[in-house]
Amino acid sequence: MTHTIYIDGEAGTTGLEIRERLEARTDLQLMLLGDRRRDVEARREALNSADAVILCLPDDAAKEAVSMIENDKVRVIDASTAYRVDPNWVYGFAEMDAGQREAIASSTRVSNPGCYPTGFIALMRPLVAAGIVPADHPVTVNAVSGYSGGGKQMIAEFEAAKESEGAASTAFRGYGLSLKHKHVPEMTKHTGLQQPVLFSPAVGNYRQGMLVEVPLHLVSLSQGASVESIHAALAAAYEGQCFVEVVDLAASEAMTGIEPEALNGTNTVRLHVFGDRNGGQVRLVAMLDNLGKGASGAAVQNLNIMLGLDEATGLR
Repeated sequence: MTHTIYIDGEAGTTGLEIRERLEARTDLQLMLLGDRRRDVEARREALNSADAVILCLPDDAAKEAVSMIENDKVRVIDASTAYRVDPNWVYGFAEMDAGQREAIASSTRVSNPGCYPTGFIALMRPLVAAGIVPADHPVTVNAVSGYSGGGKQMIAEFEAAKESEGAASTAFRGYGLSLKHKHVPEMTKHTGLQQPVLFSPAVGNYRQGMLVEVPLHLVSLSQGASVESIHAALAAAYEGQCFVEVVDLAASEAMTGIEPEALNGTNTVRLHVFGDRNGGQVRLVAMLDNLGKGASGAAVQNLNIMLGLDEATGLR
């Protein structure tokens, strides 16, 4: 059986990446509007006739697109932040909970996770669930992403600087300085934390790849928290998962550095626990491709699940 798929916003960074992952598949047929993609009636027809729709639009445009869907059989994956904390939408992080795949599979409305939240939730949710990190604990997360995460305008800015002879190029830029980043609500809700996380994002002068880090003082956690117990909780949470890897403690301890681009082109998120086993501090680090498991790869994984296909199809 061939499923028809419509990507609304296929010309954007995420849309292009999703299209690239889907167009070679024989089990799917893409509905491409070409020059008619801005035609409201053409979009409305596509939104209501496809088996599944993937929205790669700004929040308001995504909400408008959803309002245009009258066919209750159409399955929708939204890649914006519009519905990530909406109780009527299923959060599309399949590995997040034991029942999450089933919830995604049975839903017609799935919100694709953000890139930073994917790394953060992967690290923090199992620790809150296990009681190692108290739900009321004040948590800080530091992260850096390649400039592709900022969309077309940021990509153009960084790449123009590279091409201009003698042009100054920013090596590293912190942002989100108002402490009101749009990812904070989903990062807080889907980890089970009771107060907003303190999120410090940054962009580096490279195209894609991401590190998300959570520093913890063991003395401030539940009694008995240790490097070993933290690692064990993560390993247990993701045992058998094909797209979430928990690196062996000894392997992490042998590392002298970590690069954000190592998983580019994959749908994998890799989790590290760094810490002095006799000390009192731990650094949890998630590595992922912000355009892979952090965006388009996750959308394809969710699409496969919703259509009853092998979730790894087109992602290996």
